[in-house]
Amino acid sequence: MVDGTGDREDGRRVLLLLHGMGATGEVWLPWAPLLERRWAGRWLAPDLAGHGWSPPLPEYSFAGLAARIAAALPAGERLVVLGHSLGGVVGLALAARGAGLPVDAVVGVGIKAVWSPAELAKAGELATRPVTWFASRDEAARRYLRVAGLTGLVAPEHPIVAAGLRQVNGRWRLAMDPAAFGVGEPGLPALLAATDVPVLLARGEHDPMVTDAQLKELGVPVATLPGLGHNAHVEAPEAVLALVDPYR
Repeated sequence: MVDGTGDREDGRRVLLLLHGMGATGEVWLPWAPLLERRWAGRWLAPDLAGHGWSPPLPEYSFAGLAARIAAALPAGERLVVLGHSLGGVVGLALAARGAGLPVDAVVGVGIKAVWSPAELAKAGELATRPVTWFASRDEAARRYLRVAGLTGLVAPEHPIVAAGLRQVNGRWRLAMDPAAFGVGEPGLPALLAATDVPVLLARGEHDPMVTDAQLKELGVPVATLPGLGHNAHVEAPEAVLALVDPYR
């Protein structure tokens, strides 16, 4: 877990940053200088279950991913959740009334809202594949960047990539548990109906995974980030951090 403290003041909300499928909490590491300037208080960037250093789950669900995060959260502190893709869905599960957590707002960026039967079948098939081993770090790094959607955005030598790899007996693999691909369809209408806190859904203008129209059908505020793609938080951290300004 990446954990930082800005100019802390009593009563400030904790910013909980949740990564997307295949990534780790380290994807937020380049945000540290920006958060020091722009977020007065603590921020946390944990690994979701089955990613990075977080142990796998016996079976993956959004509720299960949220429960793992909830168990590690500081007690008694108000939260603002900023989640990318899968992390955004987990943020909504954390904010559900039944979760009983002190979540004050959720901003989800790049959440895939509509899944076809073929897409769900493909994800299910990926979840059943055994771990792939690579002879070199370079091969594993290239695969990690593809799986996390970071190809062309992050250099293979960056610490973000190192956090997503494991070396065992001279071979390399992704840190991610492949079974996490089987988490299923998020069911956004039900998740949104289960929370009373402010929710903002955002997407990069060029994100191929979700459209403005699909998000607007969900009945919550929607923001479009000009010129950005699916990993808007990596492409333009300041633009994405600005989305949480109303919830400080």
